[in-house]
Amino acid sequence: MKVLERNIQIRKTSLKEETDDLKNTTAAERWAMMWQLALDAWAFKGEPVAEPKLQRHIIRVYQRES
Repeated sequence: MKVLERNIQIRKTSLKEETDDLKNTTAAERWAMMWQLALDAWAFKGEPVAEPKLQRHIIRVYQRES
């Protein structure tokens, strides 16, 4: 597999430094935006959505003390 090297600049900012568009959103709204980006990325790759599911096979065993 051939790997392409690129010079990419990434800028990290805090929410305080962001525009009013993000300052006026709740954490839940920002999470929903990121979830939509993840769904779009999976669709673009042609892969199924890997949503976490509740695991129902996990149990807890208690032993009585003698």
